[in-house]
Amino acid sequence: MPYFSGEYQPRAHDYTKVLFGEDNVYRAGTIGTVAEKTAYGYVRGYQNDNNLHMRGAETDRLVAGCTGVKRTTGQHPGGIIVIPDYMDVFDFSPIQFPADSLTSEWRTTHFDFHSIHDNVLKLDILGHDDPTVIRMLQDLSGIDPKTIPTDDPEVMKIFSNTESLGVTQDQIMCKTGTLGIPEFGTRFVRQMLEDTKPTTFSELVQISGLSHGTDVWLGNAQELIHNNVCTLSEVIGCRDDIMVYLIYQGLEPSFAFKIMESVRKGKGLTDEMEEEMRNNKVPEWYIDSCKKIKYMFPKAHAAAYVLMAVRIAYFKVHHPLLYYAAYFTVRAEDFDVDAMVRGSETIRAKVEEINAKGLDAAPKEKSLLTVLELALEMCERGYSFKKVDLYRSSATDFIIDGDSLIPPFNAIPGLGTNAAINIVKAREQGEFLSKEDLQQRGKVSKTIIEFLDNHGCLEALPDQNQLSLF
Repeated sequence: MPYFSGEYQPRAHDYTKVLFGEDNVYRAGTIGTVAEKTAYGYVRGYQNDNNLHMRGAETDRLVAGCTGVKRTTGQHPGGIIVIPDYMDVFDFSPIQFPADSLTSEWRTTHFDFHSIHDNVLKLDILGHDDPTVIRMLQDLSGIDPKTIPTDDPEVMKIFSNTESLGVTQDQIMCKTGTLGIPEFGTRFVRQMLEDTKPTTFSELVQISGLSHGTDVWLGNAQELIHNNVCTLSEVIGCRDDIMVYLIYQGLEPSFAFKIMESVRKGKGLTDEMEEEMRNNKVPEWYIDSCKKIKYMFPKAHAAAYVLMAVRIAYFKVHHPLLYYAAYFTVRAEDFDVDAMVRGSETIRAKVEEINAKGLDAAPKEKSLLTVLELALEMCERGYSFKKVDLYRSSATDFIIDGDSLIPPFNAIPGLGTNAAINIVKAREQGEFLSKEDLQQRGKVSKTIIEFLDNHGCLEALPDQNQLSLF
């Protein structure tokens, strides 16, 4: 299951046509169905349109009938179905264009891929932001990511405290230095880091496994570590650990493999398995832990994630401004440019305001919170944001300027990437004479002009082209 930079993913997909032939590869189709809430909306709408008054039970009956009905078709983000050359795609599934768009580059399977993925080969060519971030950091710094050490002591410190970032926990409102580090920046994993204080690469792999499994950490390993039954490195973190440990204890290798497969699929242990484990002096807590697990991560997958995380963390510690420029450019979706320009106090107030809403915060606010937490950390480390600059801002990338970052045009709320590119193109044809000129040449809406004006980046521009002589 390879991961490609989101920017490169379409090329990887197209290459499968070269490898297998255009008539042998199809995007995995998905079927979008009517959700219960949407069905309820349909039924209520129908009642209102026809002035009907139904009993609650009849409404529920109609809702149940609409729920799960096909609404549209889509495509799996990374799945590519490969048909053997001696068979025909129609042996497995009809094919179609997604959402009936004949201009689409890919045909997709008509059946939902869940229905056919056991019969044909499916390639998972997934897009991921991490390789894009690492590539941008390589371009900015000239450092080959493969040469970055995986045991740098300053980098390892950020997984247990904020010391190597040169700030206190209170300053950045976070007990670890892992904000914005892939796989280690979420609240859930940060809590795990606080509980376990990892210091080595292998312990980070363990945490990656624990955080991606189901019923592996909560109510299982967390309690074992908390009650001093065993240490972080002894609990079951990845599926491979089970097999290796059981072989080490003396179990027959193929039986150890069988036990691992049963546990990782959430099937628990048979009586025969338990008996064999007890005969080989496997502790009771270990057997008990195996019974609780519903799903487990493979170790190679966890190691690949941690390797990317440690490489990105290296830049965060040793080349902070490059790291923040790459993070905000590639990962961040929502910005509050005004607050970011004003610095720590304003950003902190915004963070507290969103935190106070708790679970009532809108999805957009939660996404903004992640960005603001990093912006706060950057400012506390002695760096700052400048205003969007009409002549220096890029369309999509944060630009380093001394100890500051200049935000791109698409960081402005409501200004999409295409509009940002239009402004940059218009700028190349000469300076803007007025706000009116910018609006016409840059094809920018009035609201965007107002935002730019309030933000203070149109100070030198008059409203209109004509000169006032009196």
